[in-house]
This record gives sequence, C-alpha cells and structure tokens, in this order.
Amino acid sequence: MAARIDGRLREPDSEREGTDGGGRMTGTVIGFIGLGVMGRPMAVNLAQSGARLVVWNRTPEKSAPLRALGVRVAGSAAEVFRLADVVMLMLADEQAMDQVLARGTPAFSHALAGRMVVHMGTTSAAYSCALEQDVVRAGGRYIEAPVSGSSQPAEEGRLIGMIAGRDEDAERVRPLLAALCSQVFSCGPVPAALLMKLSVNLFLITMVTGLCEAFHFADRHGLDTRLFRAIIDAGPMASKVSEAKLAKLVEQDFSVQAAITDVFKNNRLIADQGRLSGLACALLARCHVLFGEAVDLGLGSADMVAVIEAIDAGSDRPAVTG
Repeated sequence: MAARIDGRLREPDSEREGTDGGGRMTGTVIGFIGLGVMGRPMAVNLAQSGARLVVWNRTPEKSAPLRALGVRVAGSAAEVFRLADVVMLMLADEQAMDQVLARGTPAFSHALAGRMVVHMGTTSAAYSCALEQDVVRAGGRYIEAPVSGSSQPAEEGRLIGMIAGRDEDAERVRPLLAALCSQVFSCGPVPAALLMKLSVNLFLITMVTGLCEAFHFADRHGLDTRLFRAIIDAGPMASKVSEAKLAKLVEQDFSVQAAITDVFKNNRLIADQGRLSGLACALLARCHVLFGEAVDLGLGSADMVAVIEAIDAGSDRPAVTG
C-alpha cells in the first residue's frame, strides 16, 4: 500500500512506522470509520492483517473490540483524517456520511486534501458521483468499494468487493481489500460499483424473501421444516445464502446478519434507481412492502429472515387466483 506525502502517494517505508513528535502515526496509516454490524469485523480483519489502523465510531463503545486489539481509537472523525492516508467509510447512509465528513463546511476541504476516501457502504449512485466531485475538488481521491455479504462473511474475510474509480487509485486500494474480501471485481468508473451492488442486492432481497415465503408455505401446511431445509440444501437451488438463512428459519433465530432496516433501505435505493432508469422491478416492489411491514412490527434490528413475520401477518389476505 502507498503512503501519502505532499499530496502524492509513495510506497511505504517500514523504518518510519511509529509516531512523530506531533503524535502523528507514521508509515502507511489506514483510517476506518463506522464500526457497526459489518464495519467492526472488517476493521478487526484489517488490524489482524498487520495494517496500521486508526478507527472511530459515532457510538464510542463500539470501538472497544478494536481498542482491545491495540488499535488506536481516535477521538473524532477529524482526527482519523489527520492521522490517516487512506480512510475507509462503512456508514449507514448518506446523511451519516455527510455528517462524518463535515461536508459543506470548510472542515471538509481541510480534512480531505491529499487523502484517499474509500466509500464502502451502500448509497445512491447519484450521491456517490456528487461526493466524488467534492472530494476531488478538495484535493483528495475517491474510490467506491461496496461489498456483498453479511456479518459472517465479514468476520471470515470472505466478502465480495466491487471497486470503481480511477484505475490508478483502484490499484492503490485493491491490496487493502485482501484482508476483507475473497474476491474483488473491477467495475469501471464511479458509480459502476454501487450500481453493481444494487443489482446484486436486488437478487439477494427477492431470493431471501422468496425463500421465507416458501418456508412459510411449508410450515403452514404442517410439513417438517427440517425436511424442507434438507431437500433445498441437497438440490440445485442450494447456495451459501439459502443454507445460512434456512438454518435461521428452522431455529427461529432472528439474530442479525443483515438487518431488516438495512435491507429496507437498500430496497428503497434499488427502487429509486429503477424508476430513474424506467424499470418497474415488480418483485422488488412487493418485497419493499413486506420489509416495510416488518419494520412496522418492530423487527428493524432483526435479521432479514424476520420478514417471515410480515408474511405470516398477511397470510389471511385473499389468495392469488388465476
């Protein structure tokens, strides 16, 4: 990985690692902001890979596992940008990103000058394009690097990465993703990686919702749901996702891997992008209703398979005929 010097990137010098007289970490320093369900295991993997890391989270107690590993915990997002050469952002939404970056204020330009920003969350494509322009205008560099996967692949370093931006910058960032991802795919210029992520999420949402409805169908007919799981797992429709989600459904385990609120947000982002492109996304539209109902049932922090509760709540609606 390359370190920043005078606004340029150079190869790291291991002899310079440590801190300078002003307390700045020397050598290549990676900043990581956002230690939620996905961000915490990602930051842990970076730390365990030997990266020189500084982290920050808006909820301070979520930094504790990183502090226990000896990772430097900053007192603010601004401190992360002061210390780091490359800053990875794994934040909940666009509003959180703007707040953390102090976007629209003089502090934004001061923090971003000479830094590489790596946007790893899920936002609209339009937002990412506008943010790239602002970062470049401030003298920084920008890469999209959203990931596909839930908390378990994040813990195991088996996420699938999608990267977009200038070729030179993408190649600088790619080695960092090795600690997080089993594969990284180059998608082209911004916002191609986010559009690819939305495409992947469309499949994920409709697939898992369909799986939950099929499970509910079997259960309501008094079938052995463990046998249903075994048949799906043994057949051509089996996947790592179906295996993991069926295990949770059989055990009625709604502990979070991918939260209902996050899926509902991603569903909205996909639907909005579809409308901009003149696409109806009919299956997704029905999923959007169901995940909204799951949120209304108070299941927002549960895993996405908890959408089965919304399916069950609506099971007395008139059946589809034809």
